[in-house]
Amino acid sequence: MNDVATPSRREEKRLAQDFKTVLNDAEELLRHAARDAGEGYSEARARLEESLKTARAELDTLEEAAVENARRAGRATDSYVRNHPWESIGIGAGVGLLIGMLVARR
Repeated sequence: MNDVATPSRREEKRLAQDFKTVLNDAEELLRHAARDAGEGYSEARARLEESLKTARAELDTLEEAAVENARRAGRATDSYVRNHPWESIGIGAGVGLLIGMLVARR
């Protein structure tokens, strides 16, 4: 289970870094736009566009990985429930009892 979570955390950190880069480029673009619309503006705009493309690609990759992990978890859960129906009923009853006790305490 840790093997599945570790790449996701790395991808999340990389995605967060990409968004920070996008924000930094956007701030620079605004500074140049406020000062002048010369060469610095064009360069900052090009970097911002490239950062947005990279961030979108990373977000798409992360989304695909999350969907695949959810499907994999669903298949594993379905397989376990089909192979161990009574244990699954017991686990469900125990979780329901625990949640009921926690709700009743409030």
